[in-house]
Amino acid sequence: MSFTDSLASYELPPALVRPALRACRGFNTSLDTVFYDTPALRGDVDLSADVDPEGSLLLVDPTSAPYIKAWKDVVAFIKSQTAAPEPVSVASITGVGSSALGSAALAWNVAVGLNRPVLAIVPGYGLADVVLQGLGGWFGFGLHDFLGTKSHVQNILALVAPRTAAIGRHLSASAPGAVRVNGAPVFRTGCGSSDVMHDLMERLAIDCVVGHSKGALAIGNALHGLPVGRTQGVKVVTLGCPIAEDAPGADHHQFLGWFDALGALNSWGNKPNAWVASDHSTNVSIPLSMVAETLVAR
Repeated sequence: MSFTDSLASYELPPALVRPALRACRGFNTSLDTVFYDTPALRGDVDLSADVDPEGSLLLVDPTSAPYIKAWKDVVAFIKSQTAAPEPVSVASITGVGSSALGSAALAWNVAVGLNRPVLAIVPGYGLADVVLQGLGGWFGFGLHDFLGTKSHVQNILALVAPRTAAIGRHLSASAPGAVRVNGAPVFRTGCGSSDVMHDLMERLAIDCVVGHSKGALAIGNALHGLPVGRTQGVKVVTLGCPIAEDAPGADHHQFLGWFDALGALNSWGNKPNAWVASDHSTNVSIPLSMVAETLVAR
């Protein structure tokens, strides 16, 4: 038996993996209604991909129907923007395992606050994400980010079960700088969403990035290794998870709630620029939530 044949024994049937990932993503969709301002979305937006494990890019513009446009390929999106009369200049990333629903809701708040269209990066959702959450991803994502747990899990999966590792990774695999190990895409900057953000910032004039919860850590990772001068003047807004202010020349606006135990737990000693009377949620229908629309405009 060849080495390749022996690895095949570790592969899981896609017909088993995809429904399981959709179920996990569906659970996170329900959590998104708590952490994100989903009532703000117009009732006629199409979010049929809210449990899709492959991820997507959502261009959110509350001023122009159909309000939300989706892309499944990073290169195709970049080409569309280079030909656009007014390319998108703001991007956002939500927290652990967030679906299209939560990602669109945060981007909607940001778009209203800044009066500019916003690109929401909906991270792909694979087995590495399930392992991360199983180890306490919601309540210890700062530790996992520090240890690189998610990257290690993805790399191991790529080595022993490349076909399984590729499930949920189509978006990051479509990024221009995507790297593969044993034929499967692997993370370069800690997670798929930060890889996508990194490549977009290298190629588009994005001058404002917004991250909530673990999305803030993903943005911090994405800013590392960019060309010299690229982060100069970029506005970095974090909600519920302060990050190290080590991006050269970036203008940081970091907010943490007085009642946000989750955000405080995962800040790893990083201090916010401002404390607000809120908890971890950005759903304004819930008392003591962060008002993202107002905070991003500061």
